[in-house]
Amino acid sequence: MQPLAGFGNTNPVVAPARCEVQAITRPTKDSEIRIQIWLPTSGWNGKYLQVGNGGWAGSIDQTALVDPLQRGYAVAATDDGHRSDGPLPAAPWAVGHPEKLIDFGHRAVHETSVQAKAILHAHFGSEQGRSYFSGCSDGGREALMEAQRYPEDFDGIIAGAPANNWSHLFTAFVWNEQAQAETAIPPAKLPAIQHAVLAACDVLDGVKDGLIEDPRACHFDPASMLCKVGDTSDCLTEREITTLRKIYSGPKNPRTGKQIFPGWPMGAEAVPGGWSPWILPPGIQAAFGNSYYGQVVFEQSNWDFHKLNFDTDVEFGDAKAGPVLNATSPDLRSFRANGGKLIQYHGWGDAAISPLSSIEYYESVRAFLGRFPDARRASANKDLDDFYRLFLVPGMGHCSGGIGPNDFGNGRNSTRTDAEHNILTALEAWVERGAAPAKIIGSGTVATDPTQTLTRPLCPYPQTAHYLGRGSSNDAANFSCNSPADVR
Repeated sequence: MQPLAGFGNTNPVVAPARCEVQAITRPTKDSEIRIQIWLPTSGWNGKYLQVGNGGWAGSIDQTALVDPLQRGYAVAATDDGHRSDGPLPAAPWAVGHPEKLIDFGHRAVHETSVQAKAILHAHFGSEQGRSYFSGCSDGGREALMEAQRYPEDFDGIIAGAPANNWSHLFTAFVWNEQAQAETAIPPAKLPAIQHAVLAACDVLDGVKDGLIEDPRACHFDPASMLCKVGDTSDCLTEREITTLRKIYSGPKNPRTGKQIFPGWPMGAEAVPGGWSPWILPPGIQAAFGNSYYGQVVFEQSNWDFHKLNFDTDVEFGDAKAGPVLNATSPDLRSFRANGGKLIQYHGWGDAAISPLSSIEYYESVRAFLGRFPDARRASANKDLDDFYRLFLVPGMGHCSGGIGPNDFGNGRNSTRTDAEHNILTALEAWVERGAAPAKIIGSGTVATDPTQTLTRPLCPYPQTAHYLGRGSSNDAANFSCNSPADVR
């Protein structure tokens, strides 16, 4: 075991012995893409795994490389072509540097794949067998971007909580920031809001456990919390109700009424690492939204979020930055034709990126492939399940954490590596043996009693987990995955 060292290391940890390669690639005059590649000194499984970034990237988190290396992978990562410093999300490197924005948007991840595979071949004397990519948040955006733009880079891809509709997601951040600037919801009121939502909707899935299996079925009315006498922590003022409704509903174009980005689902407002600190002031969302419009779109240090026009300004951002940053193309025909497999996951309690956006993208792919079947395929199968599955996780926060069954190998310290309990193992089984994941078992603590543990099946969308009515509701064996038509 050796301590980590080298450029980009922000969290010193201990990792197994390895051959470590640090490289810089410059595909343009204004590019400087840093790459790290770790090669096992023994026990290479013959495969390559590339890990994604978070936020605006700008560094290489070496802790994300440890688990793949321990599993026998040759593993690599990149800083996406720039260095970011400071505690708040920011993109000063993008001002006046369109090539760096392209590097961040998609070129750095692809360049890393190309260069790392060449280094693997030179080191081991043979090409890798299978190639995988795994990322969450911005890394989830990178994952979908790879499937769309560079469909031959990876055989299997994991896209966690993808920020793939970047320009509209960051618009939603400013929408929430403006709503909070009008009237902020005090953090002390979040538990009462979540309690009221659960009181109205917790039992809709057949189990009263502090989790809502599918928050889209919840029709809680915030007006039911209107303060009757005085303003207390267990009620909302009229202005606070207006703010809450804006967060739930998401931004709309004021001229056309068209939805710009989905709102945030109900039922996880008070979970740790949730609405506070993401949505409530000062808000991580606000820092991201301001950096996108201030530094990337308008390139003005004094840009004022109060003045964002949700019609013309959003359209301008879509035209200027959207083509570089957004991974929203529904055309996955080339990825499918190359034999690629894609697993996407998203927590229903994600306060950073609305999980409804994952459903929105999945449905766009379904509609596209239904309309444009691929002539390269022997059959006209229009079912996404043969190469793309989406798993939604009740109660889970952004990429991990939150409440409920939030551990399924998506973190860095999962103790289970079998295909049912580990998403990377499940992807390997799908790519290498054709064993598609019918479910993934998530584990965690019971939301209403953190001293107890639970397991729960995570079902491929649009299926959801339903309690069979017998045995412990904390045991995944007592649930089945059903499509909406199967639910009585």
